[in-house]
Amino acid sequence: MGAAMQSDVGVNGVTIPAARIAAEAQMHPAPPGKPGIAWRAAARALALRELLLQEAGRLGVEASPRDLGGGRRETDEEALIRGVIEARLKPEPPDEAACRAFHAAHPERFRAPNLYEAAHILLAARPGAPERAAAHEAARALLAELAESPESFDRLARSHSSCPSGEAGGRLGQITDGDTVPEFERILATVPVGTIAPEPVETRYGVHIVRLDARAIGAPLTFEAALPRIREILERRAWALSANALTERLIGTAQITGVDWPRNGEAPASYTGGSARPLGATRANTL
Repeated sequence: MGAAMQSDVGVNGVTIPAARIAAEAQMHPAPPGKPGIAWRAAARALALRELLLQEAGRLGVEASPRDLGGGRRETDEEALIRGVIEARLKPEPPDEAACRAFHAAHPERFRAPNLYEAAHILLAARPGAPERAAAHEAARALLAELAESPESFDRLARSHSSCPSGEAGGRLGQITDGDTVPEFERILATVPVGTIAPEPVETRYGVHIVRLDARAIGAPLTFEAALPRIREILERRAWALSANALTERLIGTAQITGVDWPRNGEAPASYTGGSARPLGATRANTL
């Protein structure tokens, strides 16, 4: 890491030590060999956090930490930042016209869940485990046998599957979107009905052989049925725009040294990874 990356950052006369930025940088993803990306993200996140704490002081916000559940409680700093967010971010709720326009523009996003009837044979093996390769080889052998006699699926599931469904011939009953892991769900959405997926399906649980018995595509939702979800989407969008405007205003009126900021209106609110998540963390706590 270059010397420039190891410098302190100043925010209106308050120093954020390079050592603190280096620690925070460990929490921000970066491509291999590109530590500067993580450093800048960490420096920006900490600088923004400091700006929000300074704003809390200007507004006279008092820290009133809340319980967050699971035995966790806000720190005083988190409570101060939340106070700033609650005081400064007051986006307008979407009206019915905006909601109807969004529904009309994105009908594919608002459908009833798809329903599936499927069966599988699970050869349990964690990713990276030594037995994973053996499970994959065994799955291919079973697929070859099923290619010759598809009717043997029930028998093979009972004798080979690690899933409790094996006792029922691998049948999973009726399942819907979200009931299974994404990689399994992708197969259910694409394999022809009445067929066995031609390749083993790998998930975090192991290697699967999948048969799809039936699929019912979810019907489009009416505007009234989709309205709660539409309001949530538009409220989140309005909140994000308001958060971006707040951070741009704070940065635009601040004296910051030691770190650059995005140009052309790119909002620094995206720098919410790691432990210093002033806007992302606060928003999650208030939903």
